[in-house]
Amino acid sequence: MLHRCRALSQLLSAPSASPISQLLGYHSRLLSAAAPVGPPNPSFAVEDYLVSTCGLTRPQALKASPKLSHLKSPSKPDAVLAFLAGLGLSGADVAAVVARDPRFLCAGVGTILAPNLAALTGIGLSRSDIARLVLVAGNQFRRRSIVTNLHYCLCIFGSYENLLTAIKRKSYILMSDLERVVKPNVALLREFGLGPCDIAKLCVAHPWLLTCNVERIRATVLRVDVLGIPRWSGMFWHAMGAVAFVSEEKIAAAVEHLKKMFRWSDAEVGIAISKAPNVLNKTKESLQRSLEGRLRPRSYVVKFLKANGLLDPGRDLYTAVTLSEKVFMEKFICPHKEAAPHLAEDYAAACRGELTARFRLNEAGMGHGNW
Repeated sequence: MLHRCRALSQLLSAPSASPISQLLGYHSRLLSAAAPVGPPNPSFAVEDYLVSTCGLTRPQALKASPKLSHLKSPSKPDAVLAFLAGLGLSGADVAAVVARDPRFLCAGVGTILAPNLAALTGIGLSRSDIARLVLVAGNQFRRRSIVTNLHYCLCIFGSYENLLTAIKRKSYILMSDLERVVKPNVALLREFGLGPCDIAKLCVAHPWLLTCNVERIRATVLRVDVLGIPRWSGMFWHAMGAVAFVSEEKIAAAVEHLKKMFRWSDAEVGIAISKAPNVLNKTKESLQRSLEGRLRPRSYVVKFLKANGLLDPGRDLYTAVTLSEKVFMEKFICPHKEAAPHLAEDYAAACRGELTARFRLNEAGMGHGNW
């Protein structure tokens, strides 16, 4: 046991520059050096192995060991650890992979891992690229379908970095059925007029578009159409992400709440949603806190400036609420010190929940839907 642990430790701590063809040699030499003299130990303790050899903490090992209870010897896990060491993964990296996916230790090196490595190298990935893939998607690496899926997705995302980013957000991209799910979804996005660069950018931000049912994408697009956001708008696809997993009833309730809370017309709600689609995902409580802390005070300022002919072209409530406090003061308050000398103090009072006479008069005079 000590001899095997020492051999594994050397492999996991020292960087390897061996070519792929030598990886199985690692396994062979390691297992030969560690081969027991007698029959396999029937009392092989998985939990202890995970701690002493794989570097897991005791709580991690306790959680992972039931998934490996069928193991009766360390031969297969030893081979997998040697394979990972050959990729250049550190001991900490290996521990992370095993903790996330304990069954990785049961993957066949000669039947799955090494062939996948060779195939991925064949499509242009380096050993360091593949090591990073194992770190973010270890459970997918032990599947034979990963090579075909990755090759196709690499073309869709345009770069390996984009693909890794998407995998981190939606780790089972490479597990989705390529012919029945991924390709039909990409075809539908093209049908909606998206080019390769648009699809790449969209799927990095919303990788679920490659894994969900194609009809969900179609229904989501129609739902965003109903909100009045044009498909050529850059916000259209942000809205897709905002409403994809929200029911129509919840969207309708959010729209009505916005109209009631801000006294907006349908057109104004449409403008607000087109500029900030994620507002549809906020709870009433969250909207209320936003209203009281930032939206309402700043809306008073915007109304006041507009009513008095002081609002600069191109500036509106959406612009006002997205700025930091410092920038808001610089853009909406400070330029009007002479024309509106009390604006700063009125705004400060509104932030405290107090409505000054000037803002109250302006509120009454403007009426519904005029700001």
